[in-house]
Amino acid sequence: MTGTVRIVGTAHVSQKSIDEVREAIAEFQPDVIAVELDQGRYAAIRKQAKDPSLKDVLEAKNFTQVLVQWILAYLQRRIGLDLGVEPGAEMKAAIVEAEARNTPVALIDRDINITLRRFWKSLSIIEKIRMIYALGVSVVSIDGEEIDVEELKKQDMITLAMDEFRKFSPNGARALIDERDAYLAYNIVDLTRTHERVLAVLGAGHVRGVERYVESPGSIPPLQSLTADVKSLPWGLIFGVAVTALFAFLILAIAFSGVGYEVLIMALIYWVLVHGILTAVFTLAARGHPLSALTGFAVSWFTALNPLIAAGWFSAIVEAKIRKPAPSDFRAIFVAESITDMMKIPLFRVVLVAALANVGSTLGTIIYFMVIFPILGIDPAVLVTQGITNMWNTITGLFY
Repeated sequence: MTGTVRIVGTAHVSQKSIDEVREAIAEFQPDVIAVELDQGRYAAIRKQAKDPSLKDVLEAKNFTQVLVQWILAYLQRRIGLDLGVEPGAEMKAAIVEAEARNTPVALIDRDINITLRRFWKSLSIIEKIRMIYALGVSVVSIDGEEIDVEELKKQDMITLAMDEFRKFSPNGARALIDERDAYLAYNIVDLTRTHERVLAVLGAGHVRGVERYVESPGSIPPLQSLTADVKSLPWGLIFGVAVTALFAFLILAIAFSGVGYEVLIMALIYWVLVHGILTAVFTLAARGHPLSALTGFAVSWFTALNPLIAAGWFSAIVEAKIRKPAPSDFRAIFVAESITDMMKIPLFRVVLVAALANVGSTLGTIIYFMVIFPILGIDPAVLVTQGITNMWNTITGLFY
């Protein structure tokens, strides 16, 4: 490393941070200004971003991940609205100052899509549940909470917040903070090879980690390890296969146990009703159209047995046909000032319907296996034992 690096730690919704960025540029006179942005967020700040199509969202089918991204963006924007500062304004100020001085701008952050994909895939099931719950609580409570952003920028407060996040979601902290610290530092160090004075504008939470890497470049992980797709067990597929196998075993056990075909028919009826009702209820809770709820009711019993499809996909397709989201909905979501406003946007409603319908279907599976034996008045131990015995006798009887 040959160049000199100066890092400005900012809060993304702070007027004081905007002033600090401008002062640092005027004082340091950098040869290049590195900002914590990727190409997509840079285009968004410059109002040059192209909105994805509704088809892209529906075909991706990662509705929960999209919903989490929108809620995170909303929370940051909501804080900015309370403080009168647009999120990312300090980055925009750095870009404007760079252009005024004919100073090159370097985009040094990892692609947001890679970050979100690695973040979501790295979370355990428990961490995902915690994250969704925390986001829900944050959305409900943020309106009545006063936030002192400048107090949060203090190093001890930043450290405390980072430590708490690591306890809450260690895998999420690794993807959102540690990996990006390394990625940012890699690009900053790379800039020092061609520029004498590098000014880096970063969120305050990244300063400590980036400084550690910049001081010891040899400790930066290989770039490929920070951008490659996360390899993890396909828990959704595993859960789906397990559910299908367990349900098939249950039906066979009932059929061969001798308890009567009435019990078998009731087990099948309850499978349809429990999944269908919960899927429909959650669809309506998302303020989905009754036809979307009816669609979820109709398909949920089957999608619960097929790990490759989900009830929410079908509910979302019907919802999209009825609500007819427009390309402008993407921009409307990212400027909405409240969750109430977001709920009025057709595209947000479609994604919420898809996510909650899937939650309803999953809960239906869990509840079904928890209550089916008491409802049918069957002792599961006796059912399984008698069913296996009778199945074995039937099979062996075919050969002897």
